[in-house]
Amino acid sequence: MNVPITPPRYEIRARQTATTVTVYQAYRPDIGLPAARDGRFPEVWKRDRMTWIKPSFLWMMYRCGWGTKEGQEVVLAVEIDRSGLEWALAHAELSHYVRDVHPDETSWKRSLRAAPARVQWDPERDLDLNPLPYRSLQLGLSGEAARRYADEWTVSVRDVTPLAREVHAAVRAGERERAAALLPVETPLDLAAPRPVRGASPASDT
Repeated sequence: MNVPITPPRYEIRARQTATTVTVYQAYRPDIGLPAARDGRFPEVWKRDRMTWIKPSFLWMMYRCGWGTKEGQEVVLAVEIDRSGLEWALAHAELSHYVRDVHPDETSWKRSLRAAPARVQWDPERDLDLNPLPYRSLQLGLSGEAARRYADEWTVSVRDVTPLAREVHAAVRAGERERAAALLPVETPLDLAAPRPVRGASPASDT
């Protein structure tokens, strides 16, 4: 009898190559469509605002409602340079104060204000978008990290909205094996995990 192995509670899993990692975002059409067409974010994309990237396809589906939520109609798979992700994680702070990780709340707030990236852990999702007992990474990028993400780290941008719709249709039809087979293969990232990545933070749907 094969017993399913539950992933570690905090682990970064992603579609990856030796040099790149794929993350997901969802945008309104005037941003998402030009980004997919040109392989880079358009000028209308605000480089001075925080942007959240998600390595988990299913967590992105949960967040954008399979690409049906207003302002999130175009789902993008953004392939980024692996070294860029490592830089962001090395310069990140947890989005929530954790007593076992930070010396005190004041120090955490000071570090959070200075950090160009934020690590947040949220429950991973299954095909029905229900929460699983282990977490998925969200990485918030702002300031230098957001600019590097858009202008230096991005290798390719693909519109995967059709894939989102196909998987969703299979789930709704009860074709779970076909739906699962369509999902991007996401494997654990072999990264030198900095302190913020190891820490836990409360679940959030933001």
